[in-house]
Amino acid sequence: MGLFDKFKKKKIEMTDEEEMYFYTEQEINEYECYIQENFGEYKEVLHEIVSPDIHLDIILVPPTDEDPYYKLVTMGMGAYAMNIPEELKGNDLEYAELVLYLPKSWNIKSSDEKDYWPIRYQKILGRLPLELNTWLGFGHTIHGNEDMAPFAENTELNSFVLLNACNLMYESLDLKLSSGKKINFYQMFPLYQEELDYKLENGLDALLDLFEEDDLLPVLNIKRKNYCK
Repeated sequence: MGLFDKFKKKKIEMTDEEEMYFYTEQEINEYECYIQENFGEYKEVLHEIVSPDIHLDIILVPPTDEDPYYKLVTMGMGAYAMNIPEELKGNDLEYAELVLYLPKSWNIKSSDEKDYWPIRYQKILGRLPLELNTWLGFGHTIHGNEDMAPFAENTELNSFVLLNACNLMYESLDLKLSSGKKINFYQMFPLYQEELDYKLENGLDALLDLFEEDDLLPVLNIKRKNYCK
């Protein structure tokens, strides 16, 4: 069972008494500057209308000639300190944000599920640690649903593995806010069911060794080769 299956079955109902988690104004300013420096200039944010626990927006960096794809970066997930296992505490893994790249041709404004599912799952994963009192980090896999069905009608992909995200220069991201929080950025990399099974059996390194270089690029390709079929 994947983390998302547990999320659907055990999602905690929030009440008026539940604590809410937000970045401070200073943290938001530092965060936005960091995103523009490392992902590019942006003017649009997919704002969350209702925020029962964290305020989870998605920064939308548009395609450019140099980077012809959309960059979607969550903003708000890192306001909450995830429940890190005791043996990993002290490694600055408590705070995270998620990165997702979509092709320039993607219908980013569409509410049709075949277009909206990447954004939907970015929002779901952004709340998952808070809802389940758990954590997300490098190498974690998240299954989209219980019956192993694809995310949508336009793809056979059905799960994600989290990889370390990089900036425009393919350098590791390292944001330390003045408040003391270190924000870890994780790339949402979609997998097929057979690839997920292989990863769980053999490890992440063994799975990625199967990939051709072009398919290791972070931009979502809904029709890419299934390396374990």
